[in-house]
Amino acid sequence: MKKVCLFALICLFANELFAQVADPLDAIIEGEKAAWIRAHHTASDRDLQNSADNRSDIHYCRLHWTVDPAIKYIQGKVTTVFEPVETVGSLEFDFSQALIMDSIRFHGQSLSFSQNGDILTVQFPSQLPAFLPDSLTFFYQGIPTSTGFGSFEANNHGGVPILWTLSEPYGAMEWWPCKQALNDKIDSVDIFITHPAAYRAASNGLLQSETTANGWTTAHWKHRYPIAAYLVCMAVTNYTTFTVLAPFGGDTTKIINYVYPESLADAQTGVGQNVAALQLYDQLFGLYPFHAEKYGHTQFGWGGGMEHQTMSFVGNFSFDLLVHELAHQWFGDKVTCASWEDIWLNEGFATYLTGLCYNYLVPQFWEIWKADRINKATSQPDGSVWVDDTTSVSRIFHSHLSYAKGAYLLHMLRWKCGENAFFAGVRNYLNDPALAYGYARTTDLKAHLEASSGQDLDEFIADWFYGKGFPSYQVDWSKNLSNVVKITLKQSSSNPSVSFFEMPVPVKLTDGLHDTTLVLNHTFSGQVFTAALNFTPTELIFDPELWLLSRNNHVQEVSSTGEPLPSLSIDVVPNPAMANFSIRLRATEVDKARLTLWAADGKLVLEQTVDILPGLNEIPVVSGEFPAGRYLLRLETKKWQAERAVILN
Repeated sequence: MKKVCLFALICLFANELFAQVADPLDAIIEGEKAAWIRAHHTASDRDLQNSADNRSDIHYCRLHWTVDPAIKYIQGKVTTVFEPVETVGSLEFDFSQALIMDSIRFHGQSLSFSQNGDILTVQFPSQLPAFLPDSLTFFYQGIPTSTGFGSFEANNHGGVPILWTLSEPYGAMEWWPCKQALNDKIDSVDIFITHPAAYRAASNGLLQSETTANGWTTAHWKHRYPIAAYLVCMAVTNYTTFTVLAPFGGDTTKIINYVYPESLADAQTGVGQNVAALQLYDQLFGLYPFHAEKYGHTQFGWGGGMEHQTMSFVGNFSFDLLVHELAHQWFGDKVTCASWEDIWLNEGFATYLTGLCYNYLVPQFWEIWKADRINKATSQPDGSVWVDDTTSVSRIFHSHLSYAKGAYLLHMLRWKCGENAFFAGVRNYLNDPALAYGYARTTDLKAHLEASSGQDLDEFIADWFYGKGFPSYQVDWSKNLSNVVKITLKQSSSNPSVSFFEMPVPVKLTDGLHDTTLVLNHTFSGQVFTAALNFTPTELIFDPELWLLSRNNHVQEVSSTGEPLPSLSIDVVPNPAMANFSIRLRATEVDKARLTLWAADGKLVLEQTVDILPGLNEIPVVSGEFPAGRYLLRLETKKWQAERAVILN
């Protein structure tokens, strides 16, 4: 009964959502884009990509921040346990030059350091040997600047101060010294947030304690999974909290929520229906990656969301936003793109998993979702999923390419590899010991899908990941009296970077009562396919289930000589009919037509030749001897054809 009620709630919520927003993902992406534009005013995109060297492995960070949400200011004490991967006399860290580094302590001594732009170089008193863990502590303070989507923001909600962070892609250094390049995850963190006692603080992992003294509260959060620097977070305001239990398999995960008091009712509704998404992802992709701790939502002052590890920050509690951010816990947090060139491994997957929620949970919107993604991904004739300029935040988070087209690449891989092989390959990708709780590239996903499907995906990746644009298809088809269908399939590309997109192409042939779907192995433009059917088709539907990313496709029936076959509109009166009925049509010349009537089981029950004259024709049909039911009437000449469903009572 609980499952039925939850499904009904999801359907109701999704119906309301689609009634209010033409494309919910548009609202998410546009909110993110607007926030980035507002926040991005302190540094050029190119400056943001500079990153510390990779001569150490970060094992642990103890992060202690003192903040007041009414004031945009931070005091920090960060202890970092590191292991040099070679003998070093110095190490580099990412740290904004807008902040003040008061001191750096090492074995009880103050270290000398220098700052070059946003690179902080720490000098050790002697060479440190390779592979021997050590630690140092940073003491700093200042007013953080804002890059990316607004890395450290002080604002208000309903007149109440709020402070929150969002570091993706290059903003962690704006508020704490770290290594923010995508090559080293911190093995574990302890986070201490000291703030005025009127507020509460949310962060990664599990809350260990909240202690108050002299009007200030310190919240201690502990996280024991590897984490990328940009996924570390905090938010402080007058939060109210509630917990939802999400059972799946033989386990239960807590969903812990920090929300504005004025948003509690909306949050409870939204989070409640997100349980089904967590259960779905568990079934498709494996156990929630951080099940030993928790999942959670923290409300913050931004139009979109951010997949902070174990604690997604969300601007609202809409269906699409919550399932999108939840998906990132598998794709983006457990396995993180190893370069912003491969951001689709984060955003494309999260977008596609949103689609899978419609596919499995609210299937009445699945076709709409696919059509919307196709429309967005093909709204521009160029652009690749591969990010060719990682110095541009706006290019990394391109809605048409990283989100929509990235999602449709996954949908096409599901079609090309096959259902079972696709999901098996993705699960193997997530569970690969070399990738799990680490970083991955597109080549890693490709390798796992090739292994599970037995297919070579080199051309697919070259065309769809690196290549730009999309195909348009021209389908010319004809049939003969033996019901042998001939299909000529042509293709053009919207961008010259790809001359031909090689994909299996599905087409559906139907006569209104029967249908069959053919999968055409399309390897060159102009390729001809033939198939023998056991019925006479009257229509060919290109890509009926929207497996392919394409636009401006055209289907036409042609004669045996390849000329387009015109169609003619006919009327049947009366319809439904008790016994006899008539066919009404207007013609321009004398002709003869083949009239056939087909029962629902595909049996031909009537066939005759009729004369067609110029002007209005009314052709009587005697049907009194046929059983009641639904029939298909077809009228064909050498130049045109027409059909109409007929109901006999």
